[in-house]
Amino acid sequence: MQDFHLLATFVIIGATIIAYASERFSMEAVSLGSLSILLLLFGFMPFTTSEGIELGPSRLLAGFSDPALATVIALLIVGQGLFATDAIDGPARYISRLGGASGRRTIFFVIIAAAVLSAFLNNTPVVVIFIPILTVIAAQRSYPGFKVFMPLSFLCILGGMTTLLGSSTNLIAAGVAADYGVHIMFFDLTAMGSMLALVGGLYVLFVMPAMMRERPSVMTRDNTTQGAQFIGEIPVGAGHPFVGLQSKAGMFPGISDLTPRLMHRRDVPILPPFEDITISAGDTLVVTGTRRAFSRALALGSAVAETDEATETNEPGDDGTETQRPGPDYHLVEAVIAPGSRFAGRTIQLSGIRARHGVSVFGVQRKSRMARMPLSEIRLEQGDTLLLGGNYEQVLQLRGDHDLLLLEHSAEPVPQSRKATIAFAIFMGIILLSAFNILPIVVSAITGAVLMLAMGCLTIYQAARAFDRQVFLLVGSSIALATALQVTGGASLIADTTVMALDGAPVPVVLSVLFFVMAVVTNILSNNATAVLFMPIALGIATRLGAPQEAFVAAVIFAANASFATPIGYQTNLLVMGPGHYSFRDYLRAGLPLVVIIWLTFSIIAPWYYGL
Repeated sequence: MQDFHLLATFVIIGATIIAYASERFSMEAVSLGSLSILLLLFGFMPFTTSEGIELGPSRLLAGFSDPALATVIALLIVGQGLFATDAIDGPARYISRLGGASGRRTIFFVIIAAAVLSAFLNNTPVVVIFIPILTVIAAQRSYPGFKVFMPLSFLCILGGMTTLLGSSTNLIAAGVAADYGVHIMFFDLTAMGSMLALVGGLYVLFVMPAMMRERPSVMTRDNTTQGAQFIGEIPVGAGHPFVGLQSKAGMFPGISDLTPRLMHRRDVPILPPFEDITISAGDTLVVTGTRRAFSRALALGSAVAETDEATETNEPGDDGTETQRPGPDYHLVEAVIAPGSRFAGRTIQLSGIRARHGVSVFGVQRKSRMARMPLSEIRLEQGDTLLLGGNYEQVLQLRGDHDLLLLEHSAEPVPQSRKATIAFAIFMGIILLSAFNILPIVVSAITGAVLMLAMGCLTIYQAARAFDRQVFLLVGSSIALATALQVTGGASLIADTTVMALDGAPVPVVLSVLFFVMAVVTNILSNNATAVLFMPIALGIATRLGAPQEAFVAAVIFAANASFATPIGYQTNLLVMGPGHYSFRDYLRAGLPLVVIIWLTFSIIAPWYYGL
């Protein structure tokens, strides 16, 4: 019966990998399918090891409470908090300027810096740091996101191989080796690891991007929708941030994102260029800008909603005035005037949109040219796109309206810029606590996610949107498969078969084949489990052959880190899966050649380096 369970587990794992790679079925469907088959197999035909360990549903489902999965989900929520407050926008703009005009060169420098940093900090928090930075830089430079995040993960894994502290796998493997009398110091892996990282890095930076296929993503959508210009107006009241701005060279330097097209002062229109004009209370500016520009204006208090709902009052400024800025639930959304709409032909002021739906109109976009006039006086036409603002419940109420066609995918919360410092402090607290091993990263990540919610950096709805069901189901089902492989003896069978097949082979061949087997297993099982499983085997082989134990310890560490071919291979692969919108096949296509490159490089260099 044990052989049946073992064979069935191998078949299920093989079929699951083929189904993932074929992309004929969604990742969620494959994950749930493989999990249900495992549960049925071990539910109808219970399995117990010779040590009395029973493999039942509770053990198979334990992966959904795995700390690695909880960490990834919590960090996704924390990242959403950073975006919701624009906390990374400033640092990203600064780093972007360092790279000059070339977006590719900027991305290149940032990823290289992350790889170097991964040698001295655990690579998981390094990837966490750079994901939001690269997201903003890629969006600013219109650089394809799918060419950014997987290279970030792979280079950080390669950088983490160069020192003892760079990866949790290194520390775990070194701990097992120490139990057998082999002690690994901080820089013992640096020389060989650097050679592997250099060869692998050349592939990641110059070959891999050409092998990857673009997929629709949130970043791509935002770039296409936020580039369109809306015309709107900004009433300048007492205490407004624009009061006192003076024109220079016909423009207002203090208004960066929005472009003034007309100024109304006591009903007198003033056209650009604006010469020797100082903005004062009571003026009305007619401006054009992207959705992103209006969103930032709302966040900074430059634009004000007509409604008090979903707004929060700031502390008094230097002049003693108070401004109202949108709360975390306030969203901007686009809606199109439908053919035959009752709003067509009416001015915005008399349209009744505000009274009917409770939302504010911030701008209008029209394919044909519009006259320069106050927003309230523009007569709406069929096909006009309105930029509306309101809390999320108000936005949802627009569904099904036959006069306004809601573009629901365009709904985005207004950044809570005033809480950017809080969000950034929470983020850095997570990084520092985990980098210096003060707290496990799962503890600091979950605490950080809770603080993001408690401090109002994002709402429960935004946190729910950050939850990635693909990652959740993929990790939970994959851990179930790995558990079945270990408990039924499949992993031990792979190791024992490898040892028997290598009996009598030369030392370099033994080292190379052992590395290859471990590199395959680490992409199915997990890097830490692979290191723990194979370290005693590798040390035993080294002792029997009279070979240097350091060579076999290094083989275990580097092979266990070669987790590039699947998203479940390493935690950083999971972290970038959502931002890059990668599929299982993407990891196979781009990561499998890297596994082969690292294996061949080690097989060639290791015999010379270790004197085998």
